[in-house]
Amino acid sequence: MKTIDPFKPGGRGVMATADASGAVNTAIYASPRIIDEHTVAWGMTERRTYQNVRENPNASYLYIDPGGGFLGVRLSLRLKELKDSGPLLEEIRENTRTVSSPSAAEAVKYVAYFTIVEKRPLV
Repeated sequence: MKTIDPFKPGGRGVMATADASGAVNTAIYASPRIIDEHTVAWGMTERRTYQNVRENPNASYLYIDPGGGFLGVRLSLRLKELKDSGPLLEEIRENTRTVSSPSAAEAVKYVAYFTIVEKRPLV
């Protein structure tokens, strides 16, 4: 079984981060881009989630399967790298332009790559 099998189109995700002092933030996030079995990535704006992972590289992502019930996955993550250019950033911006708006796409400034530290079922 591949590490990332649980991400089906139409599900919902929540990213949780904390700043250096431990103040927690949660934000709705799309399914990640799967880089390999141990790495996932998301586009990020210059808002609270981005600021938090710069101060504290640990994050948690919860994905709820679109099929109903309590199917899904929880990922414990550690920031590996932030990139402010490249083909993946352009791909994420283009997708954001399509599903949201041009202004939302322009707000995406970075790709955040995370190492999957642990994977657990939703419940």
